[in-house]
Amino acid sequence: MFMSKVAVVYWSGTGNTEAMAAFVAEGAKGKGADVALLTSSEFDVSMMDNYDAVAFGCPSMGSEQLEESEFEPMFTSCEAKLGGKKIALFGSYGWGDGEWMRNWEETCQSDGAVLVCESVICNNTPDDEAAENCRALGAALTV
Repeated sequence: MFMSKVAVVYWSGTGNTEAMAAFVAEGAKGKGADVALLTSSEFDVSMMDNYDAVAFGCPSMGSEQLEESEFEPMFTSCEAKLGGKKIALFGSYGWGDGEWMRNWEETCQSDGAVLVCESVICNNTPDDEAAENCRALGAALTV
């Protein structure tokens, strides 16, 4: 039986996106995937080919953008490997309406990535619904 390899790569400032990442990993493991939970500083483009699917998690920062010092440079370097790759996106926000996620999805789609499900965003700390949505996102990566 084939076991899909899934990377859950995230950056978290307050712990909210980290909590979401743990739920995503739980959902993928529940479907039998071999899951690596990694911070953005532990992951780079050279690792993209090691995984069947990748979930990227980053909170909204500043004027609705990705975290600039660690996450964005890592993600930008991975963009060349997104063509045909199964990915999913998640992250928390404190204000705004999710514009950063829509922009991020557009970037991924223009890179040729296969978004396996609707991205999950939550306001601040993930509640029960957000946790369930994160688990479903993780499960979707294994299909």
